[in-house]
Amino acid sequence: MLACAQIYRRFSTSQSVLDRMRVAIIGQSTFAGEVYKQLVKDGHKVVGVFTIPDQGAREDPLATMAAADGVKVFKFKSWRKKGVALPEVLEQYQSIDPELNVMPFCSQFIPMEVINHPKNKSICYHPSILPRHRGASSINWTLMCGDKKGGFSIFWADDGLDTGPILLKREVDVDPNDTVDTLYNRFMYPEGIKAMAEAVRLVSDGKAPCLPQPTEGATYDPMLNKKDLCKINWDQPAENLHNFIRGLDSSPGAWTVMDGQEVKLFGSKMLSGDVGESREVEIEGLTKPGLIHKDGLLFTGTDGKKVNVSRISVDGKMMNAAKYGAASEASEAVELNEEEKTVAEALRETWKAILNIDVADDTDFFKAGAGSMDVVRLVEETKEKAGVTLENEDVYMATTFQEFIQVMVIVRRGGDTKPKFEYNAFKMHVNNMDLAFPTQLFIDGQFVDATSGKFLHSINPATEELICDVHSAGKEDVDKAVAAAKKAFYQGPWGTMNARDRATLIFKLADLMDQHKEELATIETIDSGAVYTLALKTHVGMSVDTWRYFAGWCDKIHGHTIPINNARPNHNLTITKKEPIGVCGLVTPWNYPLMMLSWKMAACLAAGNTVVIKPAQVSPLTALKFAELSAHAGIPPGVINVLPGTGSVCGQAIADHPDCGQAIADHPDVRKLGFTGSTEIGKVIMKSCAMSNLKKASLELGGKSPFIIFSDCDFDKAVRMGMSSVFFNKGENCIAAGRLFVEEAIHDEFVRRIVEECKKMVIGDPLNRGTAHGPQNHKAHFDKLLEYIDIGVKEGATLVYGGKRVDRPGFFLHPTVFSNVEDHMFIAKEESFGPIMVISKFANGEVEEVVARANNTEYGLASGVMTKDLSKALLVSEKLDAGTCFVNTYNKTDVAAPFGGFKQSGFGKDLGEDALHEYLKTKTITFEY
Repeated sequence: MLACAQIYRRFSTSQSVLDRMRVAIIGQSTFAGEVYKQLVKDGHKVVGVFTIPDQGAREDPLATMAAADGVKVFKFKSWRKKGVALPEVLEQYQSIDPELNVMPFCSQFIPMEVINHPKNKSICYHPSILPRHRGASSINWTLMCGDKKGGFSIFWADDGLDTGPILLKREVDVDPNDTVDTLYNRFMYPEGIKAMAEAVRLVSDGKAPCLPQPTEGATYDPMLNKKDLCKINWDQPAENLHNFIRGLDSSPGAWTVMDGQEVKLFGSKMLSGDVGESREVEIEGLTKPGLIHKDGLLFTGTDGKKVNVSRISVDGKMMNAAKYGAASEASEAVELNEEEKTVAEALRETWKAILNIDVADDTDFFKAGAGSMDVVRLVEETKEKAGVTLENEDVYMATTFQEFIQVMVIVRRGGDTKPKFEYNAFKMHVNNMDLAFPTQLFIDGQFVDATSGKFLHSINPATEELICDVHSAGKEDVDKAVAAAKKAFYQGPWGTMNARDRATLIFKLADLMDQHKEELATIETIDSGAVYTLALKTHVGMSVDTWRYFAGWCDKIHGHTIPINNARPNHNLTITKKEPIGVCGLVTPWNYPLMMLSWKMAACLAAGNTVVIKPAQVSPLTALKFAELSAHAGIPPGVINVLPGTGSVCGQAIADHPDCGQAIADHPDVRKLGFTGSTEIGKVIMKSCAMSNLKKASLELGGKSPFIIFSDCDFDKAVRMGMSSVFFNKGENCIAAGRLFVEEAIHDEFVRRIVEECKKMVIGDPLNRGTAHGPQNHKAHFDKLLEYIDIGVKEGATLVYGGKRVDRPGFFLHPTVFSNVEDHMFIAKEESFGPIMVISKFANGEVEEVVARANNTEYGLASGVMTKDLSKALLVSEKLDAGTCFVNTYNKTDVAAPFGGFKQSGFGKDLGEDALHEYLKTKTITFEY
């Protein structure tokens, strides 16, 4: 072969652009076919393709593509015999007289007479960063050796086929769970095609580099075409076992002897923690038995660490490893309609084109000779012809044509080919619909019984009757849930998932919530007492909006580029990255069970974290129904864990405050805690976060929100806003106006109108569409409201209306109005969290004075002002010391607007972009160059 310098001189004296350079392609597979198409597109003239003979009736894709264009196709079994070029083969090759040989995925030994024949010689694609991993199985060895970097080289072919000078290289980071398929599909294949086309352009322009390939670091790895090379040696650390298995996935497959028979292993991942219920299988050469469990087959390496495989092949049949040894379940075949039959026949033609044989219903895709690239082609053509997106694994698990069509039809109808998600549902008929919802804990993608054996009693506040018993989590359950969330974040798919893929799942979850909105609203009504129409619009409607809003943020989370001083004579570059925190604990209140869950969890998951949530013990049912929908949406196991329970059982006992969620706040593996509840419990939570592991916390706590109504307001609107500011969601509203300040000039008329409006409110069954005011959430809270009213009366405030229990079953309280409330009174300072309006008068013309009175509280969650005077509105809204200020409106929250308080109303934000930052950490990276 000519020296590099001579080659380069030859190219540089060539024509600068060979628009019709004559190219011969020597190679095989779809990859070679795509390179062929790209070269034709770039204007080069392919004068012939050389590939392998047909496998039975199956023609190589390169031959098929070229023949369709009328290009000469040659199929040689071999090019030489005993190292000497076959004369007849050499003659046929020389007859096309190419100017360059392009060799993508060439698996044959090509004689030097062919390599050196064209004036521009031959370039070859090799799936490794040469010189490391020379040999035909180099991509496998990249993974088997645990290399952190992979990629490919395009080199000038020589008699060693992969030892010639380098033309170009491309590198890629190797993911710890990459397989040949994943690495090939995301990088080696698409980037390799582009690089081959670029290399040909460089040759045609006379600019192709020719860099001698070093010998340092070179490895000569054997081709994995011998069975013994693929047998697992179990006397190794777990990571080595994992690398060996994934390096042979999906071809030819690492194998071992299990229970006396040969088994191939696929879908390997490192695993930590307990796998739960399992059964042993005997593995030849493995000291400890293998364990079959719900997620696959587990092995233990010599270092005590564990490897899990999700799929195995027994007697040539692929199956879920978790199903090994279990009795097979017969499934009834899906009956195809006429349109589906037409689609099936179109896909039969695809199979026929890939396999080049007549395809019967029992034709096995892989036994007929298909390989991993054929799987890619089948998945793509199924998307095109059937409008169905399948996973590669769907093909591996449904290998016959009949099985494949069944899977395609199920997915096309909107079904799921994965095992059906089932649980023991509690069923009831209410609100003219059949309800079914879980009552167990949701841990690691499954509904499970609480280890404590204890239960919560879910009471319908409208009837005071038992709805059902719900499992109550204990500390062991918290540990299991946190371990599952940790595994999902650090080892599972969630932590490594592309942001847009994460968004797709969250959007799907939002869609499922929307589809089940009537069911969710009904459960919310019977469990929390929310009026059904409000539950439909706000409790559920805003929850759906929240999930959709944050799904849109998933791929828009980014850092910054920051100019810093250079370390002369070098330069510096600083960037920041926004990264998820890890396992997050959430503790949510009972007033908006689903909405509070959504406000916190949607931002948390969009940022890439995993979650353990403790819903309020008195209203856990929508959280459990939500967990079911998350499983149907495809959210991976462990990402969401829902633990109904009491604080006194889940962790440090605070008997008077069963919703404290202490075990989650105390847990060392929880890195962030989001809490909504009282200020008193917020202080306990914050202390626990500090004492455990200094976990980040965001707290949305109590409020005593002032609402200032000036006499120059729109009076009718002020009455409407005053009513909704207090009585919205029967007063169980964190931003409810805890105290109304009404200017003296309109005070008496305002109170009269409020009482008039209260008398019109329809109180009754929250499921009735005409009901405006439902029951309080639970008895303990109801009793505290009666006590609150009694204190107000005793302190001398005027009870203008209500103040009594409604004469009917259920925790119904008449809307209550107090006037003449003075600043020193208990009800002027403390939050009721119920339908109790507290009205105080202020003198005409006082602005600064009333603002000072409004701010004279340790709370700062929300506030409001009613006035037509824009200057006054701006001044007052600026001076009010609260996280939210409503001007000429109230309760107007939106998923895009940040929500959170000042002072003892807490810190941190829900909703809006600000909420994302509560669940992210900032990393600074500085480069020098």
